[in-house]
Amino acid sequence: MNKPIQMENGITPGTCPDSPCPFPGLASGVLEMRVKEGSKIRNLMGFAMARIGGGLRQVVFTGSGRAVTKTITCAEIMKRKVGSLHQLTKLQYKVVKEVWESTEGGTSEMTVHRTVPSISILLSKDPLDPQEPGYQPPETLCALWEEKEGVESASQTACKRPLGPLPYSSFTHCKRVCLGEGVSVLPPQ
Repeated sequence: MNKPIQMENGITPGTCPDSPCPFPGLASGVLEMRVKEGSKIRNLMGFAMARIGGGLRQVVFTGSGRAVTKTITCAEIMKRKVGSLHQLTKLQYKVVKEVWESTEGGTSEMTVHRTVPSISILLSKDPLDPQEPGYQPPETLCALWEEKEGVESASQTACKRPLGPLPYSSFTHCKRVCLGEGVSVLPPQ
């Protein structure tokens, strides 16, 4: 069995090395959150929420490899908790160099260059350039309030499928139809 003995810049797979920020022209006080595969979302969000609640205007979440989904999750949580945040997303690929050594007593080494996806998400209380690729405007809270209060908007109603015959109505010869996970219903008679 082989094991990695050295990574370029001392990184492990799935983490992101120091690289130039994909958002040129950012202010110097921007919080940069480097999300890693083993990072706990609770810890990341606790730190970031405390800083953005303390007057910070912008935060950048960056992750690569297996940490991409966790990076997106952190940004989405912050957008919902803080509200009115402008978003700018940049996707990249990074080349990670791994040097593997045989554990079977040999002196053989193998160098592998892997290309891993990387994402950087800028969240800002200040308006960003809407013409920039990857820009998302802040979500309006009225849609969230309508949904919470049980009022359906026209777009939500339009997306629902029309009522028609139930999927099990053609099974009239069966006593009941199993819908999975122990749930069953009697077909209409």
